[in-house]
Amino acid sequence: MSTLKLKDGTELYYKDWGTGQPIVFHHGWPLSSDDWDAQMFFFFKQGFRVIAHDRRGHGRSTQTTAGHEMDTYASDVAQLVEALDLKNAIHVGHSTGGGEVIRYVNKYGKGRVAKAVLVSAVTPSMVKSPQNPDGVPMNVFDDIRLQTATNRQQFFRDLTLPFYGYNREGAVEKDGIRLNWWRQGMSGSILAHYECVKAFSETDFTEDLKNVDVPVLVLHGEDDQIVPYQTTALLAAKLLKHGKLITYPGFPHGMPTTEAATINADILNFIKS
Repeated sequence: MSTLKLKDGTELYYKDWGTGQPIVFHHGWPLSSDDWDAQMFFFFKQGFRVIAHDRRGHGRSTQTTAGHEMDTYASDVAQLVEALDLKNAIHVGHSTGGGEVIRYVNKYGKGRVAKAVLVSAVTPSMVKSPQNPDGVPMNVFDDIRLQTATNRQQFFRDLTLPFYGYNREGAVEKDGIRLNWWRQGMSGSILAHYECVKAFSETDFTEDLKNVDVPVLVLHGEDDQIVPYQTTALLAAKLLKHGKLITYPGFPHGMPTTEAATINADILNFIKS
C-alpha cells in the first residue's frame, strides 16, 4: 500500500502503475481512486504510467479534520506530483476531481503538465448566484449536506440511481456498480464528505480555466442528472484558451464507468493528437 506523508501530516493513499507517460486521475465526490478502475486498467495496458490518489478524507487517506477545500486539494496533488517527479503528465478529473485538476494545473502545473481532461466536471461553477444565474439552487446542496450528515448510508445508496442513469426508462441496472459506489463512499469520512459539498458546489474556477495554457478536453454527458452540462461543460469550454468539447447524448454523470469504452477512446485520441 503506497502512501505519501504530506506537509501537514496527512497520509495520502495512491496507486502508481507502469513506466510510460504519466496520467494522473482525480476522483469525484465522495469516492476514491477505485472509481478509475476502467481507466487505470485500460491506459496501463496502452503503455502509460497511471497514478490515482484518494483525496484527503476519502477512501484510504487520512480522515483529516481540515483542508477540505480546493486550494488544499490542489496543494496535496502538487506534493504527490513532486514526490513522484511527474513530468509531461496528463491530468484527468471527474466531477469534483475536474475542479481539482484545473486548480492544480493553474497553480502548480507549469513545466509538469502536458494536457488535462475534465470529465463531467463541476467547472466553472455549480451553485446559482448573481454571477451564475442558471446554476443549481443552494437548497439542493443544503439537502445534500443534510442527507450526508444524517442519512449517509441510505442517501449514498439512493444517489447511485441518477448518478448512473439507472432511473431512466430502458436502463440496464448493474447492482455491482451501485454497491461499489456505496463501498467507496462509506470508506471515507462523513466530515470530509460534508465539507467537500461546499468545495465542489461553491468554488468558482473561472479564472483557473482562463489562465490554463495547455490543451484541455472537456467531456460531458447530456443526460447528466448530477452536474448539468449546459451550465458547466459548455461554459468551461468557452473559457479555455485551448479547449475541446465533446458531449454525449444520453450519457449519465458516471459515464467513465458505464460508458468506459467510449470515454477511454476519446481520451486516448486526445492524448495522441
